[in-house]
Amino acid sequence: MPNSIVIQVGQCGNQIGSRFWDMVLQEHAKYNRKGVYDDALATFFRNVNEKRGARNIPVGDGQKKITGLKGRGLLIDMEEGVVNQIRKSPLSELFDDEQQITSHSGSGNNWAVGHCLYGPEYRDAILEGVRRQAEYCDALQSFFMIGSLGGGTGSGLGSYICAMLQDEFPEVYRFYATVSPSENDDVVTSPYNSILSLSKLIDTADCVLPMENQALLDIYERVIAQTQGPSNRQKKSAITDSGNSTFGGMCGLGPRKSHPFDAMNNIAANLLMNMTSSMRFEGTMNVDINDIVTNLVPFPRLKFLISSMTPLYTLANVKPPPRRLDQMFIDAFSRESQLIRADPKASTYLACALIARGNIEISDLRRNVERMASHLTFVPWNQEGWKTGLCSVPPVTQPYCLLSLANNCCVRQSFSDLHLRFKKLYRRKANLHHYTEHIDVGDIASSAANVEELIHEYSLQERNRK
Repeated sequence: MPNSIVIQVGQCGNQIGSRFWDMVLQEHAKYNRKGVYDDALATFFRNVNEKRGARNIPVGDGQKKITGLKGRGLLIDMEEGVVNQIRKSPLSELFDDEQQITSHSGSGNNWAVGHCLYGPEYRDAILEGVRRQAEYCDALQSFFMIGSLGGGTGSGLGSYICAMLQDEFPEVYRFYATVSPSENDDVVTSPYNSILSLSKLIDTADCVLPMENQALLDIYERVIAQTQGPSNRQKKSAITDSGNSTFGGMCGLGPRKSHPFDAMNNIAANLLMNMTSSMRFEGTMNVDINDIVTNLVPFPRLKFLISSMTPLYTLANVKPPPRRLDQMFIDAFSRESQLIRADPKASTYLACALIARGNIEISDLRRNVERMASHLTFVPWNQEGWKTGLCSVPPVTQPYCLLSLANNCCVRQSFSDLHLRFKKLYRRKANLHHYTEHIDVGDIASSAANVEELIHEYSLQERNRK
């Protein structure tokens, strides 16, 4: 069974990461009633014997009891706030001190500080942490990185780490889940950070999963409306729900009014859980991580996958009304279900993957793919650009669900919006002096040109669809 290492960087990355670890534990707790360390758990966890100096216990025949779980991950932030919250929660038992790399002063919402200052300063510590986790793996297949585009640490240090992984572990797939800032973001320098980070990811990641704050907020509000408001949530009804919502679930530390970001983080965490479900559980048509890269990334630079999930759910213990199977496929391609603000049906597909979970027949899956194909436009050189997967284990709160991963030309609109906001600042040289202390103006201009070229490449595929 392949192993994956999760590297969560910055405040956003660690908040989403904390929800991922919490929810993936809930999922395995539901389906691993015997408490054994099997191949499914080994994907993101190692089994250790604390009495023997945290010595690793191999999977073996998959029948050995769990003695102590440790997450295959690193928690990295240049200010301690979010990581300290995790340290004070039950999730702290998953991570040793060597898996937590923090500083005190933060990156000041400046990509250049995170990339050019903290990157070289913490490179050895981060690389040693990654190597140690890689040594614990029997078959390391992928890195999952989580971070934001708009901040300083997630964008700057995150893109630095991605480039480092490309140099040090070139054979291991690098997936990067990013969250783009909204147009009314309160970080004035977020357009600079977004363009600089995006340019690096174009060159260093194998696959990027973009999300937008505004799209996540729209989904949250829609789900809350469907479930008749936050009062519908019952405290302590989830497996690891403390009843508090500081970060949700195991990271709940004290009373606090629930914030939309808590639920938005859950949406992002669900994306990673569903995407890796075929790696962790059995199914009649499992989709491995290398299948996603091979089938959905036809060109090295066109690697940005738009994701959607149905049924939409945010909190682990909120159950929206069950959807008919056929309706789920319609919803997966609708504008409202996308994790960025885009309409893929109005644009051109380079390729598309559908990963279904639950008691779904292969015939139903194929029938719906054929039905939807007639309403979608694919590039002429890849008219059959579908990849389908079927995992027999459903999510915790639903009988079945569907994840869509699409390499679609409509993603260029999201990049165009970021580029436009960047140009508004850059043409006035506003706040530029904070960056030129660490990088040349030419580096910023070349990053913008790199993103602009990416937009052009997607536009070219759109124009050549007929």
